[in-house]
Amino acid sequence: MQVDCVVIGGGAAGLMCAATAGQRGRSVMVLDRSNKVGKKILMSGGGRCNFTNLYAEPDNFISDNPHFCKSALSRYTQYDFLDLIDRHQLAYHEKTLGQLFCDNKSRDILNILLAECESAGVQIHTDCQISNVEQIEDAKHRFELKSNLGSITCQSLVVASGGLSIPKMGASGFGYELARQFGLKVTPCHAALVPFTLKGRWLKLASDLAGVSMPVVAECRGQSFKEAMLFTHKGLSGPAVLQVSNYWFPGDQVSINYLPELDLAESIRGWQRESGKAELRSRLATLLPKRFVAAWLTIDPAIAALQVIPVSELNAQQIDQLSNHFHHWTFVPAGTEGYKTAEVTRGGVDVDGVSSKTFEAKTVPGLYFIGEVLDVTGWLGGYNFQWAWASGHCAGGYV
Repeated sequence: MQVDCVVIGGGAAGLMCAATAGQRGRSVMVLDRSNKVGKKILMSGGGRCNFTNLYAEPDNFISDNPHFCKSALSRYTQYDFLDLIDRHQLAYHEKTLGQLFCDNKSRDILNILLAECESAGVQIHTDCQISNVEQIEDAKHRFELKSNLGSITCQSLVVASGGLSIPKMGASGFGYELARQFGLKVTPCHAALVPFTLKGRWLKLASDLAGVSMPVVAECRGQSFKEAMLFTHKGLSGPAVLQVSNYWFPGDQVSINYLPELDLAESIRGWQRESGKAELRSRLATLLPKRFVAAWLTIDPAIAALQVIPVSELNAQQIDQLSNHFHHWTFVPAGTEGYKTAEVTRGGVDVDGVSSKTFEAKTVPGLYFIGEVLDVTGWLGGYNFQWAWASGHCAGGYV
């Protein structure tokens, strides 16, 4: 089989690239190792797909070269993707913080991409196993792929195979292996947008509080996020934790502020003026989940002694102790839950070896890398999908 362009990977970036290239009149074939394309699209956003973010900017992305993503994000913005879904009359809504979700279900986004591919004549093959990729000396065809579909030759080869996150959905290191085969560097990879695990007394605390959620500010390496945190049987999850996990490395400290909306010391002094006879524990239960207050007041013996003291009897030192206890919990996670629950992979194909305009490898004409396989990782909230749309569309204009 001979085509102009082969796209390895039928995810968000791959399908966007294929549709864009096909609409230019290129013959395009998408090859995916799974039994169906777009699996991450289908499971994202609780089945409603958080498909982009109104506030997507380069600062929302992490890479060893933070400038690399700027070109694509400026040439294909969140509003360009909104134009696409508006043409297909998709109903959507903003949930919070600029996050846009389908009103109905994630499949609506996948159906739009498939419709765009169909109208452009794109061939899509699933259950495809690629055993070998080689460069060939041919004026028209630069690559030959050996697969269970037979031999396929193409002029442009696009690697959109994603990262290592969620292996049960078909994730693999194929894209990284291919990059290394052709002499490109791959930066160290880590699970990202992933829950933290805890150990010792912190694990017992989290397990006892499993299911309790509250708004916090989580901070790591100078980056802070004000969102919800969730206690689990293994440790901590929720949007605030997933966000800081993007920046966390083993051994790093994480800080949690349980009362980001107020100054607890000032609140206690106010309680002393209003009704000094009230117990601290009952007052705190008006601000935070009762189960959490009961557990958090007993985790430190010095604080536990204060929980039944009338607020009128708390002195300045004790008030400062309590303030620090609730505003500045600092701990070192035991680790993360790993790729099995990570939403994305941090790290990947070194972008210094790839054109930020075309996504073509600088040393291998006709070889392109897009989406999550690259060393570009977005925040939680639709940013990684926007990177998929932008990188896929921009590459599709050149392959």
